[in-house]
Amino acid sequence: MDISEQLKRDIELIKRNAETLLPVEELARKLERYYHEGTPLRVKLGIDPSAPHLTLGHAVVLRKLRIFQDLGHIAVLVVGDFTRRIGDPSGRSKTRPPMSPDEIERNMASYTEQAFKILDPQKTEVRYNSEWLGKLTFEDVIVLTSKYTVARMLERDDFKRRFEEGVPITIMEFLYPLAQAYDSVAIQADVELGGSDQRFNLLIGREIQREYGQDPQVILTMPLLIGTDGVHAMSQSRGNYIGIAEPPEEQFGKIMSLPDDLMPQYFALLTDIPWDKVRDLHPKEAKKKLAWEIVAQFHGPGAADCARHYFERVFEEEKPPEQMSEIKVPRELLDEAGTVWIIDLLSASGLVSSRSEARRLVEQGGVWINGEKVTSREARIELKEPLVLRVGRRRFAKILPIS
Repeated sequence: MDISEQLKRDIELIKRNAETLLPVEELARKLERYYHEGTPLRVKLGIDPSAPHLTLGHAVVLRKLRIFQDLGHIAVLVVGDFTRRIGDPSGRSKTRPPMSPDEIERNMASYTEQAFKILDPQKTEVRYNSEWLGKLTFEDVIVLTSKYTVARMLERDDFKRRFEEGVPITIMEFLYPLAQAYDSVAIQADVELGGSDQRFNLLIGREIQREYGQDPQVILTMPLLIGTDGVHAMSQSRGNYIGIAEPPEEQFGKIMSLPDDLMPQYFALLTDIPWDKVRDLHPKEAKKKLAWEIVAQFHGPGAADCARHYFERVFEEEKPPEQMSEIKVPRELLDEAGTVWIIDLLSASGLVSSRSEARRLVEQGGVWINGEKVTSREARIELKEPLVLRVGRRRFAKILPIS
């Protein structure tokens, strides 16, 4: 392929669905250097180790990172173990509390395993930024802070808002974007990816690299995926997320519960299927296709087929699943008439995390026995034959009679 044609194709592929890509001309120059010299670009993605699970929101950026890998480049995952101890607001109204090294390490235990469901491990470096930030002397930090002004820092929306509202901003918080920018210096990033909420920090990275005599990185930001509530960006703290490592049936069911108007965004950011190919389908069929595609990405086509069958059986045909855990209630929970209190039954089933959750679910109408809703938390259940216990939309267990 002619180099000009290859350049055009690659840039179009990289730009697809991106919110920001700048400067495009610098990306073109870096790509041309790669074509001529064969040295792959180093494409950085900062990883926040605040939680142990990746969500479909993370998958949006990881899928873009995989495109760079498929074009021959190196993905550099920078784990912010050092910066997480500072606590970046990232658009929040106050600083997040710091985390201990032990908490961070626990969260990172399965992080890369989940990321490698999308990324090519052979073209990925995983680096912890404590590797270089932990070695900076106080003199080094002063030199770093001299390379950016307070006035520029206050241009960041959340800092500006807090300053105007009189909400305290510590000097430590100003160090976060500088430390993140220094990560780009340390790994010599050619490109940095992030969500749209990280644009300001990524731009600082360009400035700091220039101050340290490096070719500034190109920045690419992706839209924030809206969560299952249909309102806010997907977030584990809000509980409106779908996890990459969640069981296939759970993933499929959550996707089927999404508002219809999210379908174009989800198809664009999480699949290779153009929205034009599915927009004329009935909304339920479009969601089933979306759910199948996403489950197949992370669990394989066979698991996606099973998840679809499970959904159709349980939620459309209103039948219990074919496979359920089987529970025997301890004999000491039964009274003389052979009945068990519903709260004891729920606790023994393992389908609830606590007795308080059991009470709340019954009060909210979220518990069924053999398809009939339990309406009182004082209910007692007779155990003379196998029963199907359902909790919420997706939790089932077969309760076996006492022999």
